Amino acid sequence: MSIPILECRDLSKTFSGPPRLFHRTSQVTAVDRISLQVRAGETLAIVGESGSGKSTLGRLLLRLLTASQGDVFYQGEAITQASGARLNQLRRELQIIFQDPFASLNPRMNVESIVGEPLWLHESLSREARRERVHELLRTVGLPAAWAQRYPHEFSGGQRQRIGIARALASGPKLLLGDEPVSALDVSVQAQVVNLLEGLKQQFGLTLIIVAHGLAVIRHMSDRVAVMYLGQIVELASVEEIFDAPLHPYTQALIASAPQLQPGASRTVPMLQGDLPNPAAPPSGCRFHTRCPWATDECRRLEPINQILPGGRQVACHRWQEINRDRSVITLAPPSANFLRRRALFERAVTLNSVEK
Repeated sequence: MSIPILECRDLSKTFSGPPRLFHRTSQVTAVDRISLQVRAGETLAIVGESGSGKSTLGRLLLRLLTASQGDVFYQGEAITQASGARLNQLRRELQIIFQDPFASLNPRMNVESIVGEPLWLHESLSREARRERVHELLRTVGLPAAWAQRYPHEFSGGQRQRIGIARALASGPKLLLGDEPVSALDVSVQAQVVNLLEGLKQQFGLTLIIVAHGLAVIRHMSDRVAVMYLGQIVELASVEEIFDAPLHPYTQALIASAPQLQPGASRTVPMLQGDLPNPAAPPSGCRFHTRCPWATDECRRLEPINQILPGGRQVACHRWQEINRDRSVITLAPPSANFLRRRALFERAVTLNSVEK
């Protein structure tokens, strides 16, 4: 078996809260004992709700954050403690596309300076050669070279994201991480950026890691999907297995929560109830048990082990076999008072609107 291009083992990251007088400083474990492999040439998606730790995991893999525990390996080499010239080389080969295409670009620099900065740091090029390379990169991402003297505020969101992609490509990376690269864009622009990333992957032989909320984006461009919940990976499988036959109840609920084209159509899987628990005080046992309709006393007491199934698929759930064998064991949690209040207001508004007509 070939060595994965990127791997982490028992990776954890804990953040300390602000100091408080006469109280213990709170600790938030954003990433908790994650082991993961990224194969060369694939597109791996990391999905989950806001607060699940997926962006933190991405930054740990690229050494943009220092891990509290565990190791990161790049092409078989441990890079957790890399520094100096070696870390600078890693910065060249492991690049990131940030979520906000405006905040990630320096408003005081024009496009030529922004895209050319990695070339200035990593390449010994003359100013004219650097300018030509910047123009080539702009054309590669679908922007006219004549726009190189413009500033970020003169572009739309999609165009700014293309500039960010050009900057990430400037150093000649082998792996590109997109931290929700299309979530701040319009739907039509999202499709353009996704297709651009797919084309660049084939053109430059890149490995992609995509952190995202949009399940449609994930299904379109991913090879494998890692589903995160409260700092842990609860399921890892190919994109076909995740969307066609999800095993973990959280994965099932996450897919079921996507908007349906036919309002009022019945759902075979219950939607998520309640909010994500406080990461500073995660639930005991299985962290999903507070929102899971299949939870038992075992789920509340014991943390499930990460089971590796034939083919490399992974799932961390005590009852995944029983759940997928017999759906009749579902016990739906009652709707919250706030939900009932919002529904009553909505029904009243619909009634008044029909009377006025």
